[in-house]
Amino acid sequence: MSRTIRRKHLLAGLATAGVLGVGIAAPTIAFAADTPTPTPSASTAPAPGAKADRQGEFAEALAKELGVPTDKVTAALEKVRDQHRPADRPARPSAEDRQAALKERLDQAVKDGKLTQEQADAITKAVEAGVFPGPGGAHRGPGHGDRAPGGPGAPA
Repeated sequence: MSRTIRRKHLLAGLATAGVLGVGIAAPTIAFAADTPTPTPSASTAPAPGAKADRQGEFAEALAKELGVPTDKVTAALEKVRDQHRPADRPARPSAEDRQAALKERLDQAVKDGKLTQEQADAITKAVEAGVFPGPGGAHRGPGHGDRAPGGPGAPA
């Protein structure tokens, strides 16, 4: 009898191992097949203006497909984008407005003694040279933006 029980336990164990093996391997293989292979690029961060270039290319392709002028498609896309902007989210300030706000903050930091004028000038020069990521030095990564510590949307 003990031999029969051992055989049943062995078969049950093998069956369980097989089911678990298939249960783990099948989704892993399916996921691996769906995941695109990343292509190497010169830089992982998009170049400044790359988004505008992509939008322009999209508008041109759409205009060609529809047989209408590109400027008409661009105007229509901007109109739709503005219509779908949430009411509580104002339009993004222009690059000039952002630079003016930065200058005011730097001037205040110099006045408060937090920065020297040379440091403020170096920051301004770095922003103008495009050293910081994003248009005009904007960076919208994790931990940055409105919810950054001390930012306008930061928890109290």
